[in-house]
Amino acid sequence: MRVISLLSLGLALFSGCQVASQVTARNESSPATLRLSPAAAATPAPSSVQPAQFQGEIPKPASEPETLPQAALRPATEGALTLSDLEQMAMSANPSVARAAAQVQAASGNYTQVGLPPNPTVGYSGQQIGSRGLAEQDGVFINQEIVRGGKLKLNRQVAAQEWARAEHELAAQQQRVMTDVRIAFYNVLIAQSQEDLYKELSDNAKALVEYSEKLQKAGERTRPEVIQVTIEREKLVTGLRNAGRRRSAAWQELATVVGDPRLPQARLAGDADESHTDYQWDASLQRLLSTSPEIGAALANVERARWAVQRALVEKIPNVTVQGLVNARDNGIGGRSDGALTIGVPLPLWNRNQGGVVQAQGQVMAAERALEQLELDLQNRLALVFERYGNARDYEDRYEKLLKGLTDEWLKRNEELRAGGEASQLDVILFQRTYGQTKLDYLDALRERRRAEAEIEGLLLSGSLQSR
Repeated sequence: MRVISLLSLGLALFSGCQVASQVTARNESSPATLRLSPAAAATPAPSSVQPAQFQGEIPKPASEPETLPQAALRPATEGALTLSDLEQMAMSANPSVARAAAQVQAASGNYTQVGLPPNPTVGYSGQQIGSRGLAEQDGVFINQEIVRGGKLKLNRQVAAQEWARAEHELAAQQQRVMTDVRIAFYNVLIAQSQEDLYKELSDNAKALVEYSEKLQKAGERTRPEVIQVTIEREKLVTGLRNAGRRRSAAWQELATVVGDPRLPQARLAGDADESHTDYQWDASLQRLLSTSPEIGAALANVERARWAVQRALVEKIPNVTVQGLVNARDNGIGGRSDGALTIGVPLPLWNRNQGGVVQAQGQVMAAERALEQLELDLQNRLALVFERYGNARDYEDRYEKLLKGLTDEWLKRNEELRAGGEASQLDVILFQRTYGQTKLDYLDALRERRRAEAEIEGLLLSGSLQSR
């Protein structure tokens, strides 16, 4: 019973320590969503830090991690799917977005944890127990480590930058998903147009075969002429089947990016040939370097490394360990109560965290060089995309002009042939072949332009399903 009473007293003291630590925790500031500026990241890290001069105010964190936009796996409206429908579905169902959001939540939890002070230790102390009641001492002790040098605040400053980096990586992953959805959407849309074109050409070739067979029976066409038209139609039928498989593959790619691989194949609503944005190099490069989430994550990494240097510099400041002992009964002094107080401080004689400081300073240099490397890499990647964009745009403009004349001529010769006019069967076949190939080339150029535009608009972020 005596031991139980002593432990009850110790637990009461421990509860008081908990209340005091909770009050202290309420008075501390905590961080929120951190947004870094290039100017802030460009500030050089100080060569030394005086712990007493540290006055960093830590931003307050959001109480809950950011909630991602939710959407049903099927659009509310009936009919063809639109690009907006698919983007909302992808934001809700693509697992890479949820994974990045979970990493943000983990970083916010780490921020909370690294700023918490050590827990006190409470226990029972018994001395000279074998003295048969002559000099026994029964008491409770409380042990507390006091963290000095602003280490906990610096821990949170480092963790705040890790949290900010995770948020930038979440934004980058969301943009990758959006870019992938747009690319896949236009791939399907243009595959639809190619399939429609092959169907139109093969139907027209079928009519030409039937017309030629009718003329052959009347003695106005030879068998080789009919065979030539038939072979041409078989080529188009094969092309139609290939176009169907191409459309199915493009749809499967779209469905997986959306996050619903069982999404039933349907016709998309949209026009791949609608008005385009005229992208210019200087404006696109400036936008990329100023708004890219990759740059934001790299800036946060630089800031994290700089705060880590300050944290490493104060590591040599020793923490203080305080232990208080209350003897509820000391038989050696007539059963009266007494106590003891012990204070301990490690002496930083050999280990002053010299290596840790050098390591942290090296990480700052590495993070700064990584930022510079990323900026150059982004400019290089943008140059390659702009080359594809310019080529596709040039081809598309030229093919568009050619198609206007070819379409009118092709329809005219078809009508003349059916009406028994001047057009020859060979002329119609050649014009159909030229028209079809030109239209396919135009659609290929249009698809390449749409892909390049999506990458430029999406800050060169794509490949959302690749492991990272």
